[in-house]
Amino acid sequence: MKEEWKISYDCSIRSKDANMFMPKAHRVAIYEYLFKEGVIVAKKDFHAQKHPELDSIPNLHVIKALQSLHSRGLVKEQFAWRHYYWYLTNEGIEELRSYLHLPPEIVPSTLKRPARSEPLRPRPAAGGPRGPADASKTGEDRSAYRRAPGGSGVDKKGDVGPGAGEVEFRGGFGRGSRN
Repeated sequence: MKEEWKISYDCSIRSKDANMFMPKAHRVAIYEYLFKEGVIVAKKDFHAQKHPELDSIPNLHVIKALQSLHSRGLVKEQFAWRHYYWYLTNEGIEELRSYLHLPPEIVPSTLKRPARSEPLRPRPAAGGPRGPADASKTGEDRSAYRRAPGGSGVDKKGDVGPGAGEVEFRGGFGRGSRN
């Protein structure tokens, strides 16, 4: 079979199939996954044989397809710890919806609100978990804790801090000592 060659305007010789970067099936599978999830992650490993979430698609194809979407402003890109993170923008959702021929009712899972499986439980009263009747008892427990043991009635909390004890100066220590 004869290979057809053409000369481009920059005077370089290119193959007829030079514009074919990846199979269309790979690109469609990547776009479908991205639209379904709303986000995609890829490790910065250009030599990986396949992407972890997309079987039979090389990691390089995923990275390059999403770099193309990023250059067009359809996804937002983050890079941290040798991983790329891409998030669909509103323009990207519309573009992929038209590319994949999807109806407007279908949205990415990042835009769906999780359904509540159980009804909301009423909140406990302001008196605490035991109820308002025990609120005074907890106050008594706290005041009893602050008292010194032995029933002397001295408040532990009042006996601490500056000015609570006797100040004792024992000269002769430090730089000004005359010993």
